[in-house]
Amino acid sequence: MNKGKILVVDDDRLVLATLAYGLAQAGYDVLDADNGDDAILLAREHRPELALLDIRMEGLSGFDVAAYLRDHLRVPFLFLSAFSDDETIAKVRALGALAYLVKPLDMQQIVPAVEAAFAHRPQPQDLTPVPLAPTVATAPSPVLDQQVVAIAVGVLMHRYSLSRGAALERLKKLSEAENRELAEQALRLVEAVELLAQPANVK
Repeated sequence: MNKGKILVVDDDRLVLATLAYGLAQAGYDVLDADNGDDAILLAREHRPELALLDIRMEGLSGFDVAAYLRDHLRVPFLFLSAFSDDETIAKVRALGALAYLVKPLDMQQIVPAVEAAFAHRPQPQDLTPVPLAPTVATAPSPVLDQQVVAIAVGVLMHRYSLSRGAALERLKKLSEAENRELAEQALRLVEAVELLAQPANVK
């Protein structure tokens, strides 16, 4: 029986594979990503009910992903990290994580924590997503624009093995070539990637 859909994010692929396999065996529908940029794209496309996030990753951190999930998709989350310093704990609390698990942990500890998080997550009616793109009646948000640009830069980094600076420069050149605002060009890129990621409708 499917217990729910969970997004698992960790830049250590061995840890990621272990988590994904263990949670799938426990009855969850698992989406997995090894970086924050892909995690956000997966979350926007598949709308998980819960996310399990590593914190320190190249590019967007687990904190960045958590803030996006909370503010724009209303997806609750918990953290899994090797770090337990006061600053990290304070940030975890400020973001509103359902739980904070300190590595190393085995699946016998993680599965009960995930089950408890599912049991205490907000109800579906409280998870109404906020659109990424500004609507006609809404003025563009500078913070929202920055998040879209960050996602697009991350996409370019991972797709073309670029540094963050080189990816941003490429995005700027694309926007200049098409005479578009940087955030608009970033949104077009993100939407194009999402479109390509959707399965073909084969009858």
